[in-house]
Amino acid sequence: MADDEIWDVTDIHGTPTGVLHRRGDGPVPEGAFHVVASVCVVSSTGRVLVSLRAPGKEYPLAWEFPAGSALRAESSRRGASRELEEETGLAVAPDDLVLVGRVIEERVLFDLWIARVEGEPTPVPDPEEVQDAEWVTLDEVRRRWHAGMFATPWNQRFAQLWDTLAHEAESRA
Repeated sequence: MADDEIWDVTDIHGTPTGVLHRRGDGPVPEGAFHVVASVCVVSSTGRVLVSLRAPGKEYPLAWEFPAGSALRAESSRRGASRELEEETGLAVAPDDLVLVGRVIEERVLFDLWIARVEGEPTPVPDPEEVQDAEWVTLDEVRRRWHAGMFATPWNQRFAQLWDTLAHEAESRA
């Protein structure tokens, strides 16, 4: 999560506008967006991987699915795959990701992807990004969400995408 990350500024459809934005320069301009991508990894056992945000990050010590901003000239799918590997050490090919859905936030286009893996590979969290990572049931994700244990932006994301996510996760277990 370096302040020197460069993002494409996009329109509401995710089309780059030709304007670039540096992470440390505050939010993208009003009426514009940048893409944030996340991956729900479903194991062959039916559990999903969640990560606990590091203490130094915004929304410290809150749960989420591994996520981050797509970088300049990077697709949402490729950004999701990269972020998953950077944060947890788990590699999933971009082509193996399936889009669950997109949530349009104030200045973010949030894409949730899903991928299946065999077994429950041991995550190796990047301590600057992730305090911990663990495999849990989707029911446990729902419990933590309703208990306020997920980073605040996930409330709107889950409200819009939960049913599709649950269906997709079940079909991949």
